[in-house]
Amino acid sequence: MKKKSVFYETVKKKGNTMIHIENLSKYYKDFCAVDQISLDIKKGEILGLLGPNGAGKTTTLRMLTGYFMPTSGTIRVMDYQLDENLLEIKKLMGYLPESAPLYHSMLVYDYLDYVAGLRGLDKNKKISRIRQLVDLCGLDEIMHRSIRELSKGLNQRVGLAHAMMDDPEILILDEPTSGLDPNQIAEIREIIRQIGEEKTVILSTHILSEVEATCDRVVIIDKGKIVANDRMENLKQSEGQTHFIHLDILRANFQEVHDGLSGIDGVVGIEKINEKPNGPLSVQVACKFASDLREPVYHAIKQTDWVLIEFHQETKTLETIFRELTEED
Repeated sequence: MKKKSVFYETVKKKGNTMIHIENLSKYYKDFCAVDQISLDIKKGEILGLLGPNGAGKTTTLRMLTGYFMPTSGTIRVMDYQLDENLLEIKKLMGYLPESAPLYHSMLVYDYLDYVAGLRGLDKNKKISRIRQLVDLCGLDEIMHRSIRELSKGLNQRVGLAHAMMDDPEILILDEPTSGLDPNQIAEIREIIRQIGEEKTVILSTHILSEVEATCDRVVIIDKGKIVANDRMENLKQSEGQTHFIHLDILRANFQEVHDGLSGIDGVVGIEKINEKPNGPLSVQVACKFASDLREPVYHAIKQTDWVLIEFHQETKTLETIFRELTEED
């Protein structure tokens, strides 16, 4: 049985609604890839679409960009409806799929010049815009190299420059750091943060640290449904969430600790983590999130002859929340 879906409050407005999604679904014959999702995305927001492989992230982004048409539901971008104003919506968007679709036989400069021509930039504006993107994406040293010679990280930078060529209001990135090394990931994140100061950015990923490092808000999607939608700090402190106190204790057995601490108001569970012969007993005390129970827990231990050798508080991480919302019981 799946854990109960949780839909958190939408973030406080950062700007006007840029994208409105309502009851959006996508079927492939009898398979439902996206199931009745609704979502508002604000202007100037960096939104992380997080989920396990196969959750429906890429399908959702492809519907947003008009590459796939929804089976049902509506997408509105500013004042445009997707099914009525597809060309106008595409003009507002830059899209970088997981593998940047570049012409590997071309030099970087020639490729960007070609893209600028496709986007209808005149000669003077073309040169100016390419220079801006070279600075933003750090391409200065590779402009006269063949694209086939570039690493995946550099390919992603060129792909970002392509997606940003006509200065779109919205940038959509599908797994932008997939397959990159840690240095390349840090570089792409910094570029995304810079772009997010002026643009609405939507990025999909299954890498948890990606969302924590980059995004204003996280939407977790599982099996085509939204199961969480909020700012990171709110997800970790939401109603019904818990935090934990970790204890390592000598001269006590688990039953004694359980009986001694379970009566404290706000304690919702006590779990034995480890117990070694002649070593410490490790336990985890689960507490209601609104309660800081370190003082009463310490006071209860102080009344005994137990020896406390480790005491620290832990909060739920994004990894914990992600697992709880997307794993089977």
